[in-house]
Amino acid sequence: MKYLKLLFITFFYILKASAQPKDNTKPFVLGKTDELQSTLLKEKRTINIYFPEGYNKNDTIKYPVIYLLDGGADEDFIHIVGLVQFNNFSWINRVPPSIVVGIANTDRKRDFTYPTKIDEDKKKYPTAGKSDNFIAFIEKELQPYIEKTYKGNQSKTLIGQSLGGLLATEILLKKPTLFNKYIIISPSLWWDDASLLKQTSQILEASFTQPTDVYIGVGKEGLAPSTIPHVMEVDANLLVERLRSTKSKNLTVHFDYLPQEDHATISHQAVFNAFRLLYPSAGK
Repeated sequence: MKYLKLLFITFFYILKASAQPKDNTKPFVLGKTDELQSTLLKEKRTINIYFPEGYNKNDTIKYPVIYLLDGGADEDFIHIVGLVQFNNFSWINRVPPSIVVGIANTDRKRDFTYPTKIDEDKKKYPTAGKSDNFIAFIEKELQPYIEKTYKGNQSKTLIGQSLGGLLATEILLKKPTLFNKYIIISPSLWWDDASLLKQTSQILEASFTQPTDVYIGVGKEGLAPSTIPHVMEVDANLLVERLRSTKSKNLTVHFDYLPQEDHATISHQAVFNAFRLLYPSAGK
């Protein structure tokens, strides 16, 4: 009798277990995350990477690389990757299959700003002013790492918004050949009383020969958070005028005013517009 009872109980639990729904879930993988130890920055940096459909490290095909400032998983990486993927769909074919490299932040005020002479801003942002180190990190550590590890070609795009737009502008003016496409959105040019607008640059000279495309997008921004009054739309327009005064025939500048967007909402629409302007022949 005990044997029959035990058999019944065992059979009951087998039936119960088989009736439980199976867990068919699995992780949805958008890309991968690398940790890069930086000698120049003296810290470990998180790099998020998206690969286009069909990417195979054993193929001979190489892909354009889009470098994204504010590229953390909780920053702009996911929605910018979505725009890249959407614009690469075969029925749109606006952006070529591309690798996206998102640089997650540790201290963006430190990394995205050059030294300021404004005492109030020095007190307000005590770690600021180290953009030279961060630019060197991009040039001497990050880009070589991506080129060595992944299948990137010589087409390099930089995307930056707000302070990231300030840094992208600084790179454009000081080291323009680091990238050949720049997407600069709502740049915080008010920093250091807009001294960057007075920066001399080889990109303004006839001798500049690298074909370079620049998109500058700005919304209804209003006054900048500066002790010296600056209207961000005005500063963006001044940057456009300065770049368009170049003697070089190799620089193309697109300006995009989006009055329905503000500093908080502009980036997604601006990047979408930038892709349309920077890849005008795609899909034709």
